[in-house]
Amino acid sequence: MSNQNKRYNKRPRNMMSSEKANDFKGTLKTLISYLSVYKVRIAFVIVFAIGSTVFSIVGPKILGNATTEIFNGLVSKISGGKGIDFNKIGQILTMLIGLYIVSALFSYVQSFIMTDISQKFTYNLRKSLSEKIDKMPVGYFETQTHGEVLSRITNDVDTLSQSLNQSLIQIITSFCSIIGSLVMMLSISWQMTLVAVLILPFSMAIISFVIKRSQGYFKQQQSHLGHVNGQVEEVYGGQNIVKVFNGEDEAINSFSKENEQLYQSAWKSQFFSGIMQPIMSFVGNIGYVGVSILGGYLAIKGTITVGNIQSFIQYTRSFTMPIGQIAQVSNMLQSAVASAERIFEFLSEKEEVQTVPNPVSINGLKGNVEFKNVNFGYTPDRTIINNFNANIKDGQTIAIVGPTGAGKTTIVKLLMRFYDVNNGAILVDGHNIKDFNRRDLRKMFGMVLQDTWLFNGTIMDNIRYGRLDATDEEVIAAAKAAYVHHFIQTLPEGYNMVLNEESTNISQGQKQLLTIARAILANPEILILDEATSSVDTRTELRIQKAMQNLMKGRTTFAIAHRLSTIRDADLILVMNNGDIVEQGTHEQLLKANGFYTSIYNSQFESAEVI
Repeated sequence: MSNQNKRYNKRPRNMMSSEKANDFKGTLKTLISYLSVYKVRIAFVIVFAIGSTVFSIVGPKILGNATTEIFNGLVSKISGGKGIDFNKIGQILTMLIGLYIVSALFSYVQSFIMTDISQKFTYNLRKSLSEKIDKMPVGYFETQTHGEVLSRITNDVDTLSQSLNQSLIQIITSFCSIIGSLVMMLSISWQMTLVAVLILPFSMAIISFVIKRSQGYFKQQQSHLGHVNGQVEEVYGGQNIVKVFNGEDEAINSFSKENEQLYQSAWKSQFFSGIMQPIMSFVGNIGYVGVSILGGYLAIKGTITVGNIQSFIQYTRSFTMPIGQIAQVSNMLQSAVASAERIFEFLSEKEEVQTVPNPVSINGLKGNVEFKNVNFGYTPDRTIINNFNANIKDGQTIAIVGPTGAGKTTIVKLLMRFYDVNNGAILVDGHNIKDFNRRDLRKMFGMVLQDTWLFNGTIMDNIRYGRLDATDEEVIAAAKAAYVHHFIQTLPEGYNMVLNEESTNISQGQKQLLTIARAILANPEILILDEATSSVDTRTELRIQKAMQNLMKGRTTFAIAHRLSTIRDADLILVMNNGDIVEQGTHEQLLKANGFYTSIYNSQFESAEVI
């Protein structure tokens, strides 16, 4: 849905609750299914990671042989022998260097492949999120802050991408290191291996404790981050209002509250993540002490060489360090799963049904509209449109008037299927609007709203948004019909002038003129006007009304009017109050009836006289 319709999205929006679904295994399973597309490349990553780890693991054993050779050479020298055999040591070191080079090459290849996987996964995930947004019903965005949605597309996807890239490789290499080191340690001494393995229960207990305590904090961190983004986006977008009403302190206090919640959850999650490595290092050092004592005893007995003791100590480090790394990765994985949970939650939201079997074609339709016993409420317990009936012929101009909350804007939302009626039906040329594909149905409509929407781009592109295949000549013709061509020509770059994100480099009235030109270019069968001239001066308003009269000829037009002086010439005026049509007729007919319409019409002019 175009943001042009944002005026129709003004129901209160509530922040998302900080409580999330606690389905770690289910989310992880879903994440794995998403990654299954890359299973061949992931298999290569695993192979190269294993190869890199294996070649690096063999290194300490070979280095231990060099140490043993040096030790034996020194002993031989002391006893009058040949001494150190440098040729043999050179061969050993050459082999060692070769192994480390091959290990580094394998590591480079697996990192390259994994980076490619994570970035393509991120690209496809963002693409899915973008496509999902276009399929979501309007009601979803009326109950979520913009920052909350954006946080899922930016922060959560980035967190997932970074964690995936780092954690998958780390898990593979860590497990390979643990298994490989264990095998090499057993090949040296089963007694020393037993001492080293005794530290595992302590390590696993620490990991289990930290994971349980930190998992909830990681989820809260991602949730509160979305809330902070929403608050910042909201205040930034309404900065002028904040300053006009001296709301800076309130905005700062609101941000401080959200930021404090983010801080509390973030420091707790990061604290548990940070203490993992020091604790694991402490446990590992205890293991080194035990191994060194036992190794010295075995060396004295002559059952193990000095070089093997050195190799074993290195393998002990290679055995304990991956355990700490796995613990560290587990925290990263929790953060990734917390982000993935929020992303998949969004992707699993109910979509707006875009197509129907055997849809009605819009070709040849004229724009007759009929409301038959329409009932609607945003919530089941509160109906705001009650038994609404109206029959509009093509080419007629229908004004919808009434006090605030009467249901005027809701009628337009139902007509364009932003929402579906609870009961009754809306017909276009005798066809139920539910029998059209939504995209086809909305091609019949053009909208000019009181709240304008223009995007960051050239004036030419903003007008062409009404019909993307329009030529430059057609865009210029629409601008002339909207009496905006002369203004555009006075700009430094004319139609190629770029509007900024908030379109603050042109006036509100000029923005309104551009949106009118866009509607003229769209050339729709049905027009929806929501006080489209309220933001321009009186002289410009008269010119726009003249252009609008030409545009409205032969087209069904729904005009939501607040100033009743602007709809005197309407073919039919529907007077609404509390969701019902209480009166209908022409301006003169309604005044003669001296009813509800007359009272609100007179009240406007009485207010003007008082002013």
